This record gives sequence, C-alpha cells and structure tokens, in this order.
Amino acid sequence: MIQHIQVILADVPTIRPHKLSVATMHTQTLVLVRILCADGIEGWGEATTIGGLNYGGESPESIKANIDAHIAPLLLGMKAGEVAMAMAKLRKTIQGNRFAKCAIETALLDAQARRLGVPLSELLGGRVRETLPVAWTLASGDTAQDIAEAEHMLELRRHRIFKLKIGARAVDEDVRHVLAIKKALGDAVSVRVDVNQAWSELEAMRGIAALEAGGIDLIEQPVRGGNVAAMARLAERFSVALMADEALHGPLDAYALAKAAAADVFAVKITQSGGLLPAAQVAVVAQLAGIDLYGGTMLEGSVGTAASAQLFSTFGDLAFGTELFGPLLLTQEVLREPLVYRDFMLELPQGPGLGVDIDMDRLKHLQRQ
Repeated sequence: MIQHIQVILADVPTIRPHKLSVATMHTQTLVLVRILCADGIEGWGEATTIGGLNYGGESPESIKANIDAHIAPLLLGMKAGEVAMAMAKLRKTIQGNRFAKCAIETALLDAQARRLGVPLSELLGGRVRETLPVAWTLASGDTAQDIAEAEHMLELRRHRIFKLKIGARAVDEDVRHVLAIKKALGDAVSVRVDVNQAWSELEAMRGIAALEAGGIDLIEQPVRGGNVAAMARLAERFSVALMADEALHGPLDAYALAKAAAADVFAVKITQSGGLLPAAQVAVVAQLAGIDLYGGTMLEGSVGTAASAQLFSTFGDLAFGTELFGPLLLTQEVLREPLVYRDFMLELPQGPGLGVDIDMDRLKHLQRQ
C-alpha cells in the first residue's frame, strides 16, 4: 500500500553559469519525490525542470504544490505494486503535469523493482547495454572558455560529444562562435548545437546552412516547437540531422512529427514525455518511423539521470548517444555513491530499482526549508 508521498526541493549551485536562450542558470532546483510503502520499501523519482517557467509550464514550486494537494491524495492507500493501475488513475484524473507524473511513476517503478530485486530496466523490457555515451553541453557563451572546457573533458576521457547552447545572440555571431569551437576541436569529436527554439524559419535557414557547411553534426530545435511545418521544411531542405526536443511532449507528438517528416532525431526525455513508459512509446514511434534516438536531459540530478539511464539502456538503437551529464554540472551530490562516468561513458547502476542510494544527511543539508 502507498502510505506516504513526500516532495523535496533541494537547491544546488552549478559549477559555472549555464546559459540557454531562455535563461541563465546558476542554481538547479532538484525536485525529488519519495514514496513510502506499507511493506517498508521506498521508491524515488525526480521532476527537475530547466529554468522554471522560462522553459516550460511547470516549476519546482508548482510541481510540489500539485503533488501535495492533488496527486498524493489520489494515490494514498492504493496497492504500491499496481503501478499501471495507479498511473492510469492519475492520468485520467490529472491533466498536464508531465514532470510530476514522471516523478511519481519513476518512484513507483523504483519501489516495485526493489521489491522484485531487479534493476528498473527489467520492468521496461530489459537493458541491451551497460554503458551509455554522454555528451557535454558547452554553455558559458565564451568561445575561448568553451574550447578550454572541451579540451579538458577530452583529457579526462569524460566526453567527446559536445553540444553548444546558442540562440541568445545574433545568428551570425552564434555561427562564428560554434565554428571556431569546431575548428579548434577538429574532426575527432562531434559538435552539435541546441537553439532552444530561438530562431525564425528564415534565421534557421541562414544559420543551418552555415553550420552544415562547417561540419556540425546535429541541430536541435531551431524553431518554435509548435511550428511543425517549419521543422518539416527545414528537414527536407538540409542534410544535417535536425532534432526535435521542445516539440516532443510524448507519444502523440512523436507520431505527429514522424507523420510530418519533421525531424531526423528525437530527443527522448522522460519528464517531458510524462513518464518512463510514455518515453518508451516515443522511442517505439521513432524506431518504426526510421527516426534516430538521442537520450535527452532536463539537467536532472542523479536520481532523474539514473532513471533516464535505466530506460535508455533498453534502446536497441541510440545513434546520437545521450546527454546525461546533469549530476556533473552540480557542485554537490545527493547519493552515497555517485554515478560512474568513465571513458566517455556513463556506467549503468547494477543494484535493484534505480540502483542508487540517497544520502539523507546530504539531502537534508540541501533541502529548501
């Protein structure tokens, strides 16, 4: 039986300012959900967002308020092992709130996998890989600093895929910044860009043409997510891979984008999809439509990153790798044993459930009062 649902907000400074077209982050607010069950087993989930309401419709504060006031009362007293039934009730009764629903589903699946003594990935079909390639996002906005940061990551053998956050400056200025970094790093690494919806279609045509000519491998969400027609025209016009992100809020969006031939790659995000199981459906749509996969992030801490990794490990095709670097952007850890990043890869946790152990003393220190 589900006995108690607790939502914890924890404010953690980042290692450097993280600049997006919509916000500059100096602190990340982790939104952690803890579900306590009558048999003594507990499960954890995460509903962390990027930039609060600057990015999307949910904020850390709204997630906590809605779970406390509306979602938890629906689920308390239900059988903890009947995850599908609990989530069906939640999705029928509560509109929207994808991030909150994801955290609840993750915590319930974590608890059930722990109950069964298996990794959470086994409840999602079973993992086909034990490590995941991980990109690093360069988002200082300073060309020399980004080059130095990338070179340092290569020396550490931590990342050889780099994504640049652009869109806050003029198109030509952003293009010069990106191509200077590509030239400095050479062809041994993959350089990609994320525009975060900042360009008009005309700006995108100019920017993508220059980036494609300069050897950039991937362009993420150049125009507004709702402008599927523009994405389709851009995808048809250019050979460089275009990736849908903000346009992709679950399997129905995935189907619409696939039908419109509006993306070459899907950024699969568990929170943006509304849960681990809807995110798995996004991946199925992509695979059936011949669209490549990329494991995305909302810059979650270790709990959400472990959850994403459990799902992404089940993907047979993961052509563009993942972006599960969120914990590395944070100055403090909430796990007893951090996730392992080695030789350009994230190693999958091996224990039951998410395979992670929360350090309650550390979390209590970071918890917002």
